[in-house]
Amino acid sequence: MSDWTAFGRVDADGTVYVKTAEGERVVGSWQAGAPEEGLAHFARRFADLVTEVDLTEARLNSGAADAGHSLTTIRRIRASLAEAHVVGDIDALAARLDKLAAVAEEKAGEARAAKDAARVEALARKTALVEEAEKLAAESTGWKTAGDRLKEILDEWKTIRGVDKKIDGELWKRFAAARDGFTRRRGAHFASLDQQRKQAQTVKEELVAEAEKLKDSTEWAATANQLKDLMNQWKAAPRASKEAEQKLWERFRAAQDAFFSRRSEVFSARDNEQRANLERKQALLAEAEALDVEGDPKGAQAKLREIQAQWHEAGRVPREAAAGLERRLRAVDDKVREVMDSAWRRTTPQDNPLLAQMRAQVAEAEERLARAQAAGDARRIKEAEQALASKRQFLQLAEQAG
Repeated sequence: MSDWTAFGRVDADGTVYVKTAEGERVVGSWQAGAPEEGLAHFARRFADLVTEVDLTEARLNSGAADAGHSLTTIRRIRASLAEAHVVGDIDALAARLDKLAAVAEEKAGEARAAKDAARVEALARKTALVEEAEKLAAESTGWKTAGDRLKEILDEWKTIRGVDKKIDGELWKRFAAARDGFTRRRGAHFASLDQQRKQAQTVKEELVAEAEKLKDSTEWAATANQLKDLMNQWKAAPRASKEAEQKLWERFRAAQDAFFSRRSEVFSARDNEQRANLERKQALLAEAEALDVEGDPKGAQAKLREIQAQWHEAGRVPREAAAGLERRLRAVDDKVREVMDSAWRRTTPQDNPLLAQMRAQVAEAEERLARAQAAGDARRIKEAEQALASKRQFLQLAEQAG
């Protein structure tokens, strides 16, 4: 703490003075003891003022206090300094209070502006809530959702403060009217709904009857589609009364379950058969992939034909496995074809049976031409020449390819 006693003195008769820029002034009298004790007493009073200013400043800067209230406190202390019965640096405290007053005035202005903005925002929020309520009341057919939203709007309404009382009353009237309108429209809807439920019960009784007719069918695909269509119709139809809806649904579901349970049993048996077929084809595939295609292409080709015949006799396999098995078997077949074609292309022209056959056909065509020429038959000669030219052309192409 500063030594505030330096700003005062006590004269011989006990009068206590405080020193300021304007000169000395009397702040009290001390007769109870030494002059130093008197100065200390009045300095403590000044310290109390400083403490109050410190607290006010701290609350103002932290935002914990209302700026307007802080300004009032600052002005009160500042006005009291001229006659305060204290000893201390009054001039410095006055200057500090003047600065604090400026800060408080600025913050008070900001607070007023914020309050005005909050009032405008509150009015906008309540207006928006009223407009939303009016729209729900006029248009919404989602009765539960809209009803819940109107309750939420009311709860939110209660939290909004600061709107002018008269305007707030007018907005409330609009909101209340919207709620009442919604309630009346919802009541009319449910009255109409009762009639619709009676009609819905008739429709669903018909759907149940159709489903019960189909439950013993063995036309698995067609009947499944029919039952799915009936389900779609069921979903599209309005609901009957709660009790009737439940009973009809139990019958409808029981008919469906009966059909699909029987179908599942049949399909399960088929799946077991297909799994056995899968094991057979996997064994055949392993046998095919183990063929020595490079070492014995002809033997591999013959064995592959046997495997392919057994493959087709093995029957259907699960759909998810079929494509992969077929692809692997085709790969073996392609490999056999490739090796056989390669072997054929490596055969010498002298050893190639196809070329030998084509050369024999050319020789035979030459003989026919010679016989026609010997006979002098022009027509036969022309036909023989054309046939010979064609066979020579094919022989030439085959020899070039080889």
